[in-house]
Amino acid sequence: MQRPSLFAGYAAALATVVIWAGFILVSRMGGKTALSSWDIVALRLGTASLILLPLSLGIERRHWLDLRLWTLALVGGLGFLVLVYAGFKYAPAAHGAILVPGMQPFLVTVLAWAWIGSRPDRRRLWALLPIALGVACVAVPQFTGHTPHRSDTALGDALLLGASITWAAYSVLVKRWPRDPWLLTRFVALGSTLVFMPVYVLWLPKHLGDVPTSMLVLQALYQGIGPTIVAMVLFLKAVSILGAERTGALVALVPVMAGLGAVPLLGEPLTVWLVAGLLLVSGGALLSARAPGTPRPAGDRP
Repeated sequence: MQRPSLFAGYAAALATVVIWAGFILVSRMGGKTALSSWDIVALRLGTASLILLPLSLGIERRHWLDLRLWTLALVGGLGFLVLVYAGFKYAPAAHGAILVPGMQPFLVTVLAWAWIGSRPDRRRLWALLPIALGVACVAVPQFTGHTPHRSDTALGDALLLGASITWAAYSVLVKRWPRDPWLLTRFVALGSTLVFMPVYVLWLPKHLGDVPTSMLVLQALYQGIGPTIVAMVLFLKAVSILGAERTGALVALVPVMAGLGAVPLLGEPLTVWLVAGLLLVSGGALLSARAPGTPRPAGDRP
């Protein structure tokens, strides 16, 4: 019984990695089209809510009146999505791979230390050094003049870093205000939809008619189902079988997988600086996952 169980755990973890890497690639794919970031947020939230609403009728009234749940929804749901999709309008997928999932161990450690007094030990601090060096590798071309459309890319990087900070804040808040993962998944999606959709329908620009239907279907189904629902279930299954440390080590593959996948799928160049950044950030995330006492982000990742 142990061997099939371990196989199921590793399969769930690797499937989670593929979905999260796919989130970066599909987001950048949508960012390169005429779709606005508002459109992609609407497609994701609309699809997720249609699926989750029948499964959420039993959410108690006290949860809908819980200001902490609303804070989590606005930070980890709407705030993260608005920033990350806006960032992918300008920045390459490899940059997103480094700045969003790659930066999480670093940012979560800093925020957990500042907010809840979870002081990192020396091993974890050393594990975070490669992440800082990896981000520096991404920044170098911005200041040496070798990157085309440098100002646009810098704007995208800033938005992606903002999204990463927002997600790290959400992860630390979940640690501080623990909630049932399934309740949190449904509330974040539905709460974000209730706030965003009226604003989108009434006031925000829309470009849904400017792209092929196939792109709308891809963005709606992948964004609304993959990282929002399926990855959450698979991640929790992997953690329950393998534990947080081994699962976290496998999740460190996300930046490399997304960065390499962007070359054939999106035609993005993979420079020496980006390769170094991807390897350093992934290595740092791997070391951070193995360091004792690492704050674990919330189960429903991007």
